[in-house]
Amino acid sequence: MLFFRFNSIILHTMRKRVLIIGLIIMAFTGVNAQYESYKQEGEFGVGIGLGHYFGDLNTNAALNRPKFSSGIYFLKQFNNYVALKVAADYAFLGYSDQYSKNPAQFDRNLSFNTSVWEFSINGQFNFFKFIPGVEGLNYTPYISLGVGVFSYDPYAYLNGQKYYLRPLGTEGQGSALYPDKQPYSSMAVCFPLAVGFKYSLTDKVNLFGEVGYRFTTTDYLDDVSTTYAPDAFPPLPNGQPSVAYQLQDRSFSRIGIKGRQRGNSAQNDAYVLLHVGLSFNISSYKCPTTRN
Repeated sequence: MLFFRFNSIILHTMRKRVLIIGLIIMAFTGVNAQYESYKQEGEFGVGIGLGHYFGDLNTNAALNRPKFSSGIYFLKQFNNYVALKVAADYAFLGYSDQYSKNPAQFDRNLSFNTSVWEFSINGQFNFFKFIPGVEGLNYTPYISLGVGVFSYDPYAYLNGQKYYLRPLGTEGQGSALYPDKQPYSSMAVCFPLAVGFKYSLTDKVNLFGEVGYRFTTTDYLDDVSTTYAPDAFPPLPNGQPSVAYQLQDRSFSRIGIKGRQRGNSAQNDAYVLLHVGLSFNISSYKCPTTRN
């Protein structure tokens, strides 16, 4: 009698354990099925932040004059790691020789501002598996690389009045005296390299931060590149210097001798964008496959 009672207790205990194990397996299978059924198609994002210029007026890559920047993008997700990003960004950039600690550069006294409108296509790679809203898989650092095109039109102020510099040909561009110096384009190509981090607040919304450096194909983002050409700007009929002449050499000691170096044409200009923002996920669901 005692033997049968003992066996009954053992069988009851085993049934409870099997039931618990079964429930755990069912729960795990259900979560797995949920992961498999969820598919992130992509996301729309909007960011705001700062932009900074590097070039002939900022030769030491100082980050002391950031200006406003913003952007929007669409991301097409191919899997949890790889995506294609199409982005449109705006940046207000500018700098002045007055911010330089180099005496010669300070004396040169050039300055500029410009609005930059950029469109780019980038490949993006997530370092971690990213599934929005799923604990442990809801964040990832990422890196992106792409190619883009941007417009720019540098300007400066003289006696409180705004003048666009490209039409003036401040280094003799377009002058018959300098046939080798042609006007530069108001558009150029850039190669954005960015690193970022995103975290899903919910399965629908992500928070992200990104910093991206733009290599460009122009050295005229700041209107400064080659040499002075003062003879390309004859005086006005009244004998007064033209606006172009005054803007091509703004130095305190009038250093603008013909052929003297005005900028460094050996290195193109660049800029960097820092954005934080929100993105909104586009997702779909599929029936999980049955595995034998």
